[in-house]
Amino acid sequence: MGNDIFMWFIFLWSVFIFVLIAIGGYFMFRKFLKKMPKEDGKSILDWQDYYINETLHLWTDDQKKFLNELVEPVPEIFRDVAKGKIAGKIGELALEEKAGEMHVELIIKGYILATPKRDHKFLRKKLAEKNIDADPYEAYFNQ
Repeated sequence: MGNDIFMWFIFLWSVFIFVLIAIGGYFMFRKFLKKMPKEDGKSILDWQDYYINETLHLWTDDQKKFLNELVEPVPEIFRDVAKGKIAGKIGELALEEKAGEMHVELIIKGYILATPKRDHKFLRKKLAEKNIDADPYEAYFNQ
């Protein structure tokens, strides 16, 4: 009887460890793929860093605070990665538009384009809290 319980414990522990290693491997592999150079010789993360560095001087403290408020619903462990991805997309849009400064519309547009559709409900809620009309951004929500 005691031997059977111990065998089941070992089996369940082995399955648990395997699942944890598989989950970790999945996220490591995704990061590896993002670091792989594309046709232009730069990876997704290289471009993200480039856009952030090129537009860093356009951000004011209020705009950084606004971006931090938008990413609050993201779990803390993933928040820095999400903020980097979103800031990279905002920087890309700012360079495309040749913007002289960051503005709320650009931040919201970049947030929408950089995040999956399942996260848009949090943005809509945050915009409603801040009394910002989401109607001008409906085209981006539907992409």
